This record gives sequence, C-alpha cells and structure tokens, in this order.
Amino acid sequence: MSASGCRVRFAPSPTGYLHIGGARTALFNWLLARRLGGAFVLRIEDTDQSRHVSDSLEKILADMRWLGLEWDEGPKDASVLDTAGAADAAGASGNASEGDFGPYCQSQRLAIYQEHVQRLIDAGHAYYALETPEELAAMREQARANKTDYKYRRPDPLPTPEQAQAARDEGRPVVVRLKMGDTDITVVDDILGEVTLAADQLEDFVIQKGDGWPTYHLACVVDDALMKITHVLRGQEHLMNTPKHIAIQRALGFDTPHYAHLPIIFNMSGSKMSKRDKEKAIKKGEVPPEIDVHDFRASGYLPEALLNFISLLGWSTGDDTEQITLEETAKRFSVEGIGKGNAKFDRTKLLSFNTDWAARVSEDRLLECFVDYLQVNDSPLANLPEATLRRMLELCKGFRTFPDVIAKIGFAFVDDSAITYDEKAVRKVLEKNDGAGYGVLRNVVGCLESLEPWTASAIEAELTTFCEANDLKLGGVAQPLRVALSGGTVSPAIYDTLELVGRDRTINRIKQTMMQGSEQA
Repeated sequence: MSASGCRVRFAPSPTGYLHIGGARTALFNWLLARRLGGAFVLRIEDTDQSRHVSDSLEKILADMRWLGLEWDEGPKDASVLDTAGAADAAGASGNASEGDFGPYCQSQRLAIYQEHVQRLIDAGHAYYALETPEELAAMREQARANKTDYKYRRPDPLPTPEQAQAARDEGRPVVVRLKMGDTDITVVDDILGEVTLAADQLEDFVIQKGDGWPTYHLACVVDDALMKITHVLRGQEHLMNTPKHIAIQRALGFDTPHYAHLPIIFNMSGSKMSKRDKEKAIKKGEVPPEIDVHDFRASGYLPEALLNFISLLGWSTGDDTEQITLEETAKRFSVEGIGKGNAKFDRTKLLSFNTDWAARVSEDRLLECFVDYLQVNDSPLANLPEATLRRMLELCKGFRTFPDVIAKIGFAFVDDSAITYDEKAVRKVLEKNDGAGYGVLRNVVGCLESLEPWTASAIEAELTTFCEANDLKLGGVAQPLRVALSGGTVSPAIYDTLELVGRDRTINRIKQTMMQGSEQA
C-alpha cells in the first residue's frame, strides 16, 4: 500500500456515544495515517437529521480524545454544529474546524451535494423519480405476490424537470436516482480481495431524498473525493454499499480510493456486538454490558488497555506480541495484517489487559486515569487530595478496574453512619465465642485513642504490643478492626487501613460497632 499522500477518514454519525466498533475503525484509520505519514480526517456524517442526538458530537469527540486519537483535520469541538460554528466551518471566521477541505460536517455541505446531483442529472447519469412511498410499497408487495425479488424499475420515459417541479408543487416527494449500468461491478478490497456484484443485483438507487438532502451514498462519495481521501477503512457491514459508491465515482469521474473492509466484532456467544445488547440486558433485569467507549471509561478501564485490546480485534502483530503501546502499534500496523474472519470480543481477556496495564503505566498516569474515572462518575472522591488518591492506588495494587479500588477501600471515605455491616462477618468475627470480637474492640480502643503519631508504622508497633500483652495473634485483632472500620472482612493491610481512615474516625467506628453489638445483645 503506497504511502504517497495517504489520507484516511473516520466518519461517525452523531447518534449517541462512540460504539466500540466505531472506535476500532477510528483506531485503524489513525494507525494507517501514522504508519504512512498521512493525514487522519474526522468528518461528521449528519445527513440523517431524524437520528441526530443533540449532544452526541460532544460525546464522540470526548471519547476519541480520551482514547488519545487526535485528528489532523475536522471539527475542533461540538460548536461546529452551532450556527456560529457552521459559519466558522464554512470559512467565515473563528476556528471551529481545522483543515483545508471543510466544512467537515455534512449538514453544512448541502450546496456542494446539490451541485453534484445536478451534474449527474445534466450528464444523463441520474433522473427524477416521482413514486410515492405507497406506490413503492405496492410494487414490493406485488413482487412478493409473484414470488420474485423486488427491483426498482426505471420509468420510461423518465420524468422531466417540469414534471418533477409540478409534483413538488403538489406536495409529492421527488427523489433523484442514479442510473445503474448493465455491467457487473467489482470491488477490489485490500483485505477481502475482489468482490463482484452482478449487474442484475444492482438497481437504480436514491442519491437525493425528497427533502433535498443527499443520501449517505452520494454524500460519502463526494466528500471522499473532494477531501482527497485515498484509503477507506470501514466495517464489513459497508461492503455491499461499495458497488454503489464505485458507480457514483465513475459517473462523476472520481478516482476510486483503496477500500479495506474490517471484520465484524462479535460477542463470545457468536452474536454481533450491538448497542441493542444493553437494551436486551436491561429488559432481562441484568447489568448491561459495556458497548460504547464511554461505558468502558465509566467502568474504570484505562484507555491504553482498551486501545491495545481493540487493536487486536482483526489485526495481528505477526508474532506472539499482545501487549503493545499505541506508538509501537503505529510502527507495526499494516492493512495486510488484518484478517478476513470475524473478531471475538473476549471480555475476560480485556480485564487481564487492564490489570496488566494498570501495573505498567507510571504512577502519575494511573492517578490521571483514576481522577478521570471518578469525575466521569460524579464521585465525591474526586475532590480528595492528590496524596490521598495516590495512597489509595498504592494500597490496591493488582486491581483489575478502578471500581475494585473503590470496593476495597472506598469505605474509608464515607460517613461513619453510612457503614453497613455484613451479617456473616459480624457473626463470624464479632459474635462468635460469646462475643470475643467485641471484647477485642473494647480493649484495643483505649490503646489507639492515645497513640501518637498516627502512622502505619506506629499503629503496627502498638498492635504488636497489644497482641503480645493479650496473647493474641494479629488476625484475632485485625479482623474485628476490619469489620468495625469497613463493615466486612476485606481491606488493605490493617495498619494502612487505620492510617487512611484516621484516628478520630477509627475510634468513632469502633465505638459505633460496640454500641451496635450491645443493642443486639
């Protein structure tokens, strides 16, 4: 694949958060641009206004920046869709977009599409079609009744511009269709090889809708040509669209870019990974799986781990290497390394990747990701001092995702009254042997009240002395303290736990636990 003037694009629709499949497409395009020294263009395909979600572009841009996939050309921020942003994108003033080939939002390129539709009509490659939706539905029903495949039949003679205008004046929808030829169209795909669609499978398709807006097919082809896109990497679900795109390119005299259709991502069960998976889980009363990039971000994954994992969904390093940085991936990436078969999304493997990456990144980077996780989830812990957050991460090394940190040590930062006691832990640790655990708490609280300084090392020395004086093993003291401080039996080392909770709150929680025990006695 030639590196000369390589230009790739990622073209999401603003219909919600960035799907993990879209993130994989963005990543592969970004990698190819970096590998070949080309440009990575972000284009917003928003011609289907009925599916447009108001804050979706802001979410998509945030997800891409969180992943570290910065673009060379395209919208800087979501204001590009505002009135002022549209002016900026069109080249008036401001800086809502970057690049020489804008606007980068299709809704701001309608005049460009209209010009190319008219070119096709004038050249005899396209024509007006006046059938109503009801008439088209009747044609499909007739085909079903005849047990034949439906294929749109070109009217003869073709409607004139005057007839088209008269239909519009009557309020009837008027679309424009591209004339398809009588020859097969072969797609040369850099992953799948040659894929041919027979002429009898190709019907005249709509390139401009009744409301005057272009269809995806026309807008996509015109934009790719005018933005000088040389390589199109997209999902295999678009493969059957490509013959239509080649037909438009030929009619307009455009060059055909390199096409590479990426393998579809499947769940381990064999079903296609889809946003509908979340809806299905919710209906069943189950926890919805992560599907969008934001889901994984909010679930406490590191972007390094997620990028590493999705880079291997269809692409291989060529050896046994799996854990690889984004920079190294960019050096090694090639379209030739992408397989034809479907990719399986192994969540267990992703968890393993995240565990390893959490141990691999620098302490500063881990803290940055932890703070982002807390902020995304509107956690009050995000307001804790940086030193405290660092300490939390130090005490929870080996965690899989950030929620594990909260589960292990989050009790240290809730109100004392919010501590909930695990009934099994209370019975086993505190009530067993005639309330021996309560007795330990009653005796140790006096030692802790007067302890100075309140540090892990001083606490360790004090508890060691207490154990020796009372002929107790450390576990016989540590477990009652854990239940008192956390409500359960799992925490970091007991000395570190007491230090983190603090003297006053430690004493208060011990007394609170003893009071609860006396009330139940």
